[in-house]
Amino acid sequence: MKMPEFSIRCLFSLAAVSLLAAPLHAQDLFGAGAGSYTTRLPAGAKEPAETPFITSNVKGPVPTNDWWSSLVFQKFSNQMFPHPLGIQAQTDGLRIYYPGTGYTANKEGVFTAIMGAPNDITIGHSANAKFPDARVDSWSDWFVTACFGDASASSTANLKLTFGHGSPFVYGRIRGGNPTFTFANAVTPVPVEGHPGAVTVQIANRTYGLYAPAGAKWEGAGTKVLTASSSKDFFSVALLPDRSAETIARFAAVAHNHVTDSKVVWQYNEAKSVVTSRYAITTKPMQGTSTKTLYCLLPHQALRSKDTLTGQTYRTSRGEIQLAEGNGFTTTTPFQGVLPVIPDVGIPEPARLSRYVNDEAATYKFDIADTYWTGKALGKLATLSAIADATNNKPAQKQSLDKTKALLEDYFTAAGTPKGIFYYNKPWGTLIGYPASFGSDEALNDHHFHYGYFIRAAAEVLRQDPQWGSKAKWGPMVEMLIRDCANPSRTDPMFPFLRNFDIYEGHTWADGKGDFADGNNNESSSEAMNAWTGLILWGELTGNKAIRDAGIYLYVTEKDAIDSYWFGIHKNYPDAFTPQYASMVWGAKAVYATWFSGDPIHMHGINILPLQSGSLYLGTHGTAIKPFVDVLERERIAFDKKDAKRDQSLPPRIGKQLGGWADVIQMYQVLADPAGAFAASDFDKQEIEAGNSRANYYQWMQTMNKLGRVDAGITADIPTYAVFKNVDKRTYIAFNGGAKARVVRFSDGTSFSVAPRTTKVHSR
Repeated sequence: MKMPEFSIRCLFSLAAVSLLAAPLHAQDLFGAGAGSYTTRLPAGAKEPAETPFITSNVKGPVPTNDWWSSLVFQKFSNQMFPHPLGIQAQTDGLRIYYPGTGYTANKEGVFTAIMGAPNDITIGHSANAKFPDARVDSWSDWFVTACFGDASASSTANLKLTFGHGSPFVYGRIRGGNPTFTFANAVTPVPVEGHPGAVTVQIANRTYGLYAPAGAKWEGAGTKVLTASSSKDFFSVALLPDRSAETIARFAAVAHNHVTDSKVVWQYNEAKSVVTSRYAITTKPMQGTSTKTLYCLLPHQALRSKDTLTGQTYRTSRGEIQLAEGNGFTTTTPFQGVLPVIPDVGIPEPARLSRYVNDEAATYKFDIADTYWTGKALGKLATLSAIADATNNKPAQKQSLDKTKALLEDYFTAAGTPKGIFYYNKPWGTLIGYPASFGSDEALNDHHFHYGYFIRAAAEVLRQDPQWGSKAKWGPMVEMLIRDCANPSRTDPMFPFLRNFDIYEGHTWADGKGDFADGNNNESSSEAMNAWTGLILWGELTGNKAIRDAGIYLYVTEKDAIDSYWFGIHKNYPDAFTPQYASMVWGAKAVYATWFSGDPIHMHGINILPLQSGSLYLGTHGTAIKPFVDVLERERIAFDKKDAKRDQSLPPRIGKQLGGWADVIQMYQVLADPAGAFAASDFDKQEIEAGNSRANYYQWMQTMNKLGRVDAGITADIPTYAVFKNVDKRTYIAFNGGAKARVVRFSDGTSFSVAPRTTKVHSR
């Protein structure tokens, strides 16, 4: 959810001054170490206008930024895409559809959609033609229950429907009436042999199963409305992958096993550098004794799972998803490590790097803007300080570190008249930073993007100054930001579990409300990885394994999703989508576009920046990097030809003519194509992206050129490591964040001792 970089800096600097000019009342300030936040909305600031649409059964903080968030932000919902179903809450009940029916692809993207009402089926209540709203009644990690009508125990009429990611089922409980099923055209229900109460209906080329309790009577055959009359209160509906007798029987056999919980549990094995994640589904058999259910694995999950699949699939905007039967599955994912700093490996022209570092450390000035632009400034300064530290440039190190601390501490202090401030909103269980931007206040957008910069910068300050991040000083405020956007705790009374992360999709969502006809969206996948890098480093440096391991789980899972759905590494998209790269992923689509620009260099660069020491996952793309750059150059030529303002006598903006953000592209390109990257580079004259620095640009390019490619085949028994291979030479890097020396062991047998809080480079 971004705007052009050049358009808002001054605007938000002025907003900061006016917004926080008046001091807050002491009774509204809450201390967190040396820092503080407020529970009173600052004068002139905005917050969500709505209160959550939840029932009285909901206790604790409410999740946002999920695939179903429009359900909790409005009276009913916008369209939601849990895959394989498309779902929408309406006044007359819950509409379900198979978006894969209209699957299309072209050079702009891959698209699915929900056809207009009443397609395919609307689940309603025989005694209530219209409901005043639909409220969230409960949720688990990837399922949610919506209640139409009064949810209280004394209610005489309501309809509760449970649905979730990867599930072809919708499970229903009803009071004061019978479930109704409304169609666009008349249907004829076909009984399922051996399963009393179960029928199938055919809608064009789509087959649905409708499952009422044994003894139920189906009414309305040959009309547009079917009613299941029964003395019992449960039922379910399912989208079938095909209409074979075997499939019909398989679905009917588990249809009454209602999902009551979905939960992920991850475990990071430090010795083997691997994350094992169990995605468990709990069911309650409403009829019979079986507890199994049917669910789908998305492509990034199937890639890492050895669980048995049925061989049946559904078509979605993520590609083909595969059906499985049981009570969950397990994924095993390697972790390639992150580093707090790119070390000095003896690059050419060190004096040139020193000049860049000195110039930027001394001259870079930034006043408090909003949480995104302040965040980008923090990222730039923290990386600059790390480079100065790695090259033993003490004056520049102190200059950039002091500026980083000043920005963080201003935002972390609510007392007095700060230029930046954090406010805790209790109804939504969230910490909002002001001045806000891109809807981070009213819609709770982008918190992981904004706060990720703060967290990673804080981790770098902590690395250089351990006392700064102590519980008595600024550590509690840093961990408030972590708890807001990526809380590893399920029992925190202030913040929900993993706010920005969609556990089943395997990636984050940017929009707090998800209030679009295409569902929720996420653009800058790399800024999410920047946040997870911050969590890993903060957790490792503080000894907080809950934060560290959550960061590692998020990092490896999001990396797989990025490879699958953004960069097209695993070829999930049809050939008609010619870029084979999506700069933005939505619930219903994946597109070659951004919120803020039609320039191809922005569409490519937004999923690479910021380049920092946790960005080495991009180097595992290997053979995909050159095609990525080739597509960019081709698209940039076409873009220039369409630009009426451009002097067409000038050469196309490729290579050294790329202009702004070329530094970002070249820093990605050098990971696999050093010759091409250096041929395009101009270190003294290249325009530098606002969150980058010339020093980082130069050091990264020269270091990666010397080290070679990221070697993802070798792991280490420490989370802060990297391995590179250049022809026949390997370089091993490890950082020890602990207080004692440690022997780091690599999976190929290499080992060496690393002193406390230092980085060591070993080559052979």
